[in-house]
Amino acid sequence: MHARTEAPPNRPVRAVLLVMGMLAALLAAAMPTAGNAHAAVPDQYGFAYLDNPTPPPGYVPDPSRQWGSWASPSTNPVKVDQIGLGSYVVHFPQIASKAGIAHTTAVNKAAHWCQIADWRPAGSGEDVYVNCYLPSGAPDNSTFTVLYTTSSGAPATRTGSYGYVYSDISGAVLTQYNSTGAVNTVSKGSTGVWKAWLPNLGLADYSGNLQVTAVDPKRGVHCKVSEWAPGSSGQTVLVTCYDASNAPYDARWTLSYSYQRAVHGPAFPPKSFGHLWYNGSLPPLTNYNSSGATNTLGGSGAPFVVTLPSVAVPSDTAQTTAYGRGPEYCGFLAPWDRPSGTVQLYVNCFGPGGKPVKATFFTAYTSAF
Repeated sequence: MHARTEAPPNRPVRAVLLVMGMLAALLAAAMPTAGNAHAAVPDQYGFAYLDNPTPPPGYVPDPSRQWGSWASPSTNPVKVDQIGLGSYVVHFPQIASKAGIAHTTAVNKAAHWCQIADWRPAGSGEDVYVNCYLPSGAPDNSTFTVLYTTSSGAPATRTGSYGYVYSDISGAVLTQYNSTGAVNTVSKGSTGVWKAWLPNLGLADYSGNLQVTAVDPKRGVHCKVSEWAPGSSGQTVLVTCYDASNAPYDARWTLSYSYQRAVHGPAFPPKSFGHLWYNGSLPPLTNYNSSGATNTLGGSGAPFVVTLPSVAVPSDTAQTTAYGRGPEYCGFLAPWDRPSGTVQLYVNCFGPGGKPVKATFFTAYTSAF
């Protein structure tokens, strides 16, 4: 005779909990976007500085100036291949995406600019194509910084705001992001002119930072911010592009805006980042330093020296973009220095014929940490 086994007294409760758990799992599977409601912004990113203008195949650029969101970037580095005169492909591991944007800035003592030719997934990675040019429009080898980033959902950290746009020649938005959930738009003006509208970002006064990069695979083009009109309901930005003859030219372009956030989207972390806008003066809310220190501008314009105290933490990167009417463009004279925890960025700008000029500009720096 077998002893009778009694059911545990809490079996109905366990059954209810089991059913509730199964329902929760089914709901989670049915709503995959729910996890993005408060996402880590950016979803994925990578940056690098090509320190050799004629790299051998599979070249690993400066380890102290590259990083990314993939697993173990310190042991799984960015690599660069040169594919032609002034033409490069930057291989970012494990961050394949069909969205996002890319920026690049020439780093050269002589007048050069660099632009994005394309970016696309390559297996599990993201390849970003960069072309560099002389003032004549002829391709030429150069060192440069490059950044790729993609975001979705609302940021988990509510500090500041961030958005980007990738625009076609016609003003059609190819990809965009706005940390408030609003939709950025672009309208086409005359040749080489577009108006971008970034709703709900920033403040009514000048605040934050802008970066713009030309996107063209065949022709040398440089783009910039020619006008900026902040408002209580968002930011209006006029983007203009020029070819090597300094004539307005229709090209694709990327634009990013960040207010109290790093140039690629996040805020705290990284804890070390900053930006500055020089428009003839230094508007206070566009001059930001995450350490609370005050950034300063020195030099004669050949180059300018932007000093950001207390934020120098490798690995790190920087971008710069010219501002104002006219075909001037800006880059970096040399890679940034980091004396005693201070970042020094050397911004040089050029006008027609590659003549050095004292132009106005935006610049942004960020560490990975």
